[in-house]
Amino acid sequence: MTHIYNLQKKMLTRKNLLFLIKKYKTPIWIYNSEIIKKQIKKLKKFDIIRFAQKSCSNIHILKLMRKKNIKIDAVSLGEIERALLAGFKPKNNNIVFTSDIIENKVLKKVIKYKIPVNAGSIDMLKKIGKKSLKHPVWIRINPKFGDGHHIKTNTGGENSKHGIWNPKKALSVIKKYKLNLIGLHIHIGSGIKTKNLHKVCNAMKKYAIKLKTKIKFISAGGGISIPYKSKEKEINIKDYFSQWDKTKKKISSILNCSIQLEIEPGRFLTAQSGILIAKVYAIKKMGKNIFVLINSGFNDLIRPILYGSYHKITVFHKKKSKKKRKKIKTIFAEPLCESGDVFTIKKNEIIFHRKIPQVKLGDYIIIHDTGAYGSSMSSNYNSRPFIPEILYKKNNFVQIRRRQTIKEMLSLETLI
Repeated sequence: MTHIYNLQKKMLTRKNLLFLIKKYKTPIWIYNSEIIKKQIKKLKKFDIIRFAQKSCSNIHILKLMRKKNIKIDAVSLGEIERALLAGFKPKNNNIVFTSDIIENKVLKKVIKYKIPVNAGSIDMLKKIGKKSLKHPVWIRINPKFGDGHHIKTNTGGENSKHGIWNPKKALSVIKKYKLNLIGLHIHIGSGIKTKNLHKVCNAMKKYAIKLKTKIKFISAGGGISIPYKSKEKEINIKDYFSQWDKTKKKISSILNCSIQLEIEPGRFLTAQSGILIAKVYAIKKMGKNIFVLINSGFNDLIRPILYGSYHKITVFHKKKSKKKRKKIKTIFAEPLCESGDVFTIKKNEIIFHRKIPQVKLGDYIIIHDTGAYGSSMSSNYNSRPFIPEILYKKNNFVQIRRRQTIKEMLSLETLI
């Protein structure tokens, strides 16, 4: 964590923060490109790193990934178009489409560009097979168990809609329609625990051996978490790779074919690079509680209200003070017309306090580790426009998405 902290500290100087706030106003997203590059390096032993772009889908972030030889995962037609616009070429397995359904428009696109499909349902395979002979496909296996930081991010087991329950049945469909099976994929959830790693590796080995078909790739999926809290430890990537590498070699030996090992990170690459800056607009004492109201809500960052996710929060005071500020217990709340529009909320939906230096109107708060599932999950709820995204690279700040105007937001509805 130290190197990431130092990189963020270098970016978040008082001078830089004042510049950003003055130029772009608040709220704003900021990403640190150096942190993304550092995270990529940690995974360099894997044969292929495939970025789960749903976590942070800005085209400029995708371009950064491409320049670092990262491949891309797309889960919609929009994400395929983003990848193409960012310069990814639909060859050498550079783009893979992953889903549990395939709509007609998507099918036309993947056929046109020969984009491999990571199929999460047998119906998908049948639909592709009827239209595209020898199309390259993966089987996304549901290994009958899952994991994740929240029930909503668990993608395995009988309570999950994701993946194929019976890979043998999928293989028979692949053979019937003369599709080209190139890989097997298992992803059990987002925010997985390493204690389940051995179980996942064994599941991949078991299914690969049962299918008895030569393949080119196996995917370890994604879901690698990051330490959102100071007491949390970083995942041991060396051990993570070692277990998967042994699995790859075992499968390769039994099937007698060369196999490449993929990893599919999302939050691991971008989460720690991002911050959200918002301004304090009201301080309200409600009984025993002090609410600090800021100008950013769950339309911008939905993770706390959706998952009860924790994000580190720091205060940036507009005016410097030589005196040590008194600490107060506060609840960070937001401007939306919802009682649940609160940043400091637990998984059981109970609001909790944060201890912070006393704030005044016009001060700012920084919400950390928002580079994944922040902007990409934002909405126009309460008719609030999308906020700008800024990328810090080579000691400069570059706007990579401008603030949406209300006129632009309404333009889709002015049809009469």
